[in-house]
Amino acid sequence: MDKEIGIIGDYKNSKTQIAINESIEHSNRELGFNTRYRWIDTTTLNNENYSETLKQLDGIWSASGSPFKSLNGSLNAIRYARENKVPHIGTCAGYQHVVLEFAKNVLKLENAQHAEYLDDLNNPDSLITKMKCSLAGTKGNVLIKENTLAKKIYAENKIEVDFFCSFGLNDKYSDIFNNSDFRVSGVDEVNAIRIIELIDHPFFVATLFVPQVNSSYENPNPLITEFVRKVNE
Repeated sequence: MDKEIGIIGDYKNSKTQIAINESIEHSNRELGFNTRYRWIDTTTLNNENYSETLKQLDGIWSASGSPFKSLNGSLNAIRYARENKVPHIGTCAGYQHVVLEFAKNVLKLENAQHAEYLDDLNNPDSLITKMKCSLAGTKGNVLIKENTLAKKIYAENKIEVDFFCSFGLNDKYSDIFNNSDFRVSGVDEVNAIRIIELIDHPFFVATLFVPQVNSSYENPNPLITEFVRKVNE
């Protein structure tokens, strides 16, 4: 039976969202799979029975495109993937929400906030805050750390990536991953976090960049291909 990926987000037909659909097809062709996928509106997961929807899935992709209709719905999906060992990838907003879910549910930082959901977008105390210089529409280099899943997948010390985000982890909280279940596996050239991965998990990776836009039938993105491979195990 074909496996299925649930893409968690509110579909807006944006460039990065269309690229998610296309990148899965690129990796399917590379691997010889027929992995299905469907978008799941965040509001449908904002209830006590959200696991009934998620347990039907073989993989979860926390997508770009925030602010979402339901912040809680998006966090529920991430928590489910983390706790139930479901292969998960988060990109752009997905990365931001992975950080927020971890802070709230593991570190118990109950007041952790994502500024995009607040009246004050520039709140300096938000966990996820508006960047002083937006990365939207820019390219940048990510340095891959040794002895990480990211290094195994990319087999490179440095990769060039595309960004479509204006929000990221507040520098005040850059040490929240120290001595945690998460490993920082990629940083930019000034050591700002760009990739994180959950250590004791089959596949749980989040990137501030959007790997899906660097994918084609000729050159499927290696991170997404590995995600699709894990979904089909």
